[in-house]
Amino acid sequence: MAYSDFDLQKVLTDFSLVSHETTDLFTAATPVEPSDHLRAWLDEFTPVALGIGSELARSVYLIAPILAEAMRRSSTPVTMAPGVTFDVDRTRGLTGMCDYLLTRAKERFFVTAPVFAAVEAKKEDLVAGLGQCAAEMVAIRIFNERKGKPLPAVFGCATSGNVWKFLRLEGETLFIDRIEYYLSDVPKILGILVSIANG
Repeated sequence: MAYSDFDLQKVLTDFSLVSHETTDLFTAATPVEPSDHLRAWLDEFTPVALGIGSELARSVYLIAPILAEAMRRSSTPVTMAPGVTFDVDRTRGLTGMCDYLLTRAKERFFVTAPVFAAVEAKKEDLVAGLGQCAAEMVAIRIFNERKGKPLPAVFGCATSGNVWKFLRLEGETLFIDRIEYYLSDVPKILGILVSIANG
């Protein structure tokens, strides 16, 4: 079993979590205007990413550039670890590949605590991505605790690159943002990512 085998119901059941789906998690996040470079990149490559439509195309042309911009704009150092194996607890299915892990550690050769967010790329079906992302968030919490660097909350996002859905795991509650954010509102997406990074 791996992260990709989890749907939302299984995560909630297996890890004794409750979901809360009626909150606007990031109404207070201040929009961050994208750089001219990011705007030009998205203008050029959004049609390619959405035209090809694969998870890889969306990840390379949309998700990674937006995450990189948010990293540059945050007030704290952030390391983005794309496509890493994150084996935390095989007996509970918390193993496998994560599309992106975001950490406050400066190490670039392996994942180091504290990890504060997971971003999961999906072709279209964000609901299917919520369970996988939530499982990765549970693994992040366990990983940080084992390393002696627990965080009060862990964040996640399931995204097609065009649509972004954010989550927050705090205690035994999995908050799923009521709002979906679209690529047409890049400043708000960047603002949310920067606010998460700044913690």
